[in-house]
Amino acid sequence: MTSTEEFIELSERRSAHNYHPLPVVIHEAQGAWVTDVEGRRYLDCLSGYSSLNFGHGNPKIIEAAQEQLARLTLTSRAFFHDQFAAFAAGLGDLTGKDMVLPMNTGAEAVETAIKVARKWGYEVKGVPDGQAEIIVMEDNFHGRTTTIVSFSTDPDAHDGFGPYTPGFRIVKYGSIEAIREAVGPNTVAVLLEPIQGEAGVLVPPDGYLTQVRELCSAENILMIADEIQSGLGRTGETFACEHEGVVPDVYVLGKALGGGVVPVSAITADQDVLGVIKPGQHGSTFGGNPLACAVANAVVEMLRTGEYQARARELGTVLHERLRALVGRGVVTVRGRGLWAGVDIDPSLATGRQVSEALMRLGVLAKDTHGSTIRLAPPIVVSEEDLLWAVDRLAEALTEFAK
Repeated sequence: MTSTEEFIELSERRSAHNYHPLPVVIHEAQGAWVTDVEGRRYLDCLSGYSSLNFGHGNPKIIEAAQEQLARLTLTSRAFFHDQFAAFAAGLGDLTGKDMVLPMNTGAEAVETAIKVARKWGYEVKGVPDGQAEIIVMEDNFHGRTTTIVSFSTDPDAHDGFGPYTPGFRIVKYGSIEAIREAVGPNTVAVLLEPIQGEAGVLVPPDGYLTQVRELCSAENILMIADEIQSGLGRTGETFACEHEGVVPDVYVLGKALGGGVVPVSAITADQDVLGVIKPGQHGSTFGGNPLACAVANAVVEMLRTGEYQARARELGTVLHERLRALVGRGVVTVRGRGLWAGVDIDPSLATGRQVSEALMRLGVLAKDTHGSTIRLAPPIVVSEEDLLWAVDRLAEALTEFAK
């Protein structure tokens, strides 16, 4: 096979249709750019939903992976290995937490946080067995496992997969009053995204995260921050919670932690929370494997410098300023922080899918969500020149639709 059409035809015929990709077949990549099977180049403005914060083929990450790949890739947690201690200590220090529990995918990390919160509720808070409740947000996206879709309000993710897991109370995102009203004697946690990514990069009102933190502390409830997409430099801070100086009880991490090389996820918390987990009660054969830890260790080292956070802040200012100039010219609203933007397209002009396809033809890869919204999240290593070029391509695409 050599042509885009051949690759797509076979893929569509032989795989489940659980995704609706743009019609591009990527063959290789470096930095912020990818190349398809026919040699066409595109600026990647999706970054694997923040998995590629540090770019494709980042030399430091690839070097760490290759060195570990040649030496040791898997032991399972039946044994210790020489990358694990540095991983646990390094990620714990980065998040300011005592302990780390590694998994593989983001959804696994969210499931882990749910299990830990429930067990903490029973053993520490004293909630009656089997009655723990977790408050979650409307329009959330935490994954697609059966438990997680039980509290999704997205019909595509939720409908048709019952019976659903009980124990969740869904409230309006951005409303501290809604959380306060939902708190009961059996509430063990509030689970939220500091910025809702899949919903269209929704930033909550100023002070919201601070209010959630204060309420959780007052009511003896765990604050769980899903920083899988928003964390590790994307928004201009190591974690999006830092924009309000908030420290959650539990961080949920993934995507960029694997450097775009291997799946790596984890939750981190202090000993009084994660200490409730005992041998045999939770685990994963591949969670915390040597290759994953070596890659994550390189990522943590890169974040310690603050270089990537500063770059995301600076380029984010440029990105949002240029995008706001398009409001009224085919764009209705722009939201986001750092190198992360949700752009609402005028629905009378085009859908988000149509704009994403037009951008692809112009050499920019982005993805739509919820009808008329596109998300822009280029790798943090993108150059300012390339970033501005991408926004100019968006302006060009919108002009074409306006004709």
